[in-house]
Amino acid sequence: MIRIIKIAVNILMALSIVCVAQLAVSKKFEHLKQAREESSPITAQMRQTQLDCLARNIYHEAGYEPFEGKVAVAQVTINRAESGAFPSDICKVVYQKNVVYNKILCQFSWYCESPSAMKPMNGPVYTESMEVAKKVLLEGFRLPDLKNALYFHGDYINPGWGKKPVAKIGHHIFYN
Repeated sequence: MIRIIKIAVNILMALSIVCVAQLAVSKKFEHLKQAREESSPITAQMRQTQLDCLARNIYHEAGYEPFEGKVAVAQVTINRAESGAFPSDICKVVYQKNVVYNKILCQFSWYCESPSAMKPMNGPVYTESMEVAKKVLLEGFRLPDLKNALYFHGDYINPGWGKKPVAKIGHHIFYN
């Protein structure tokens, strides 16, 4: 009789272990499924395209500015994409056009200038622009004063916006 009880207890313990293991495996698969669903839908190719657009914008808008000026232009571009007031895609922000009084206006003037402006001509300046794009987009490097900046212009222009500047870096003035 004792032998039968020992066998029954062993069987119950084995069944308990199997149930606990099955529950643990099930929880782990559920956790992995949830993590996959919540993960970024951005592929490596999409991220490279975003980097290219951002680097091109940095190159054309701030290629000959100091490092902080390049970061500032990148940050404004990303701030716009994250703001909800502009397209949510970096490339769409860079290449955005608006029609005002039957005139096409680009968010970044270099894009409307000419087709030859599209291709970076100075290799080292473009390489530096790409490095800044990586620091800002991939590593999250930011300038604290420009946390909410969405606009900028050259210091040689007076757009008459009536906004209060938050920073002047190089030859650019930045606004929230």
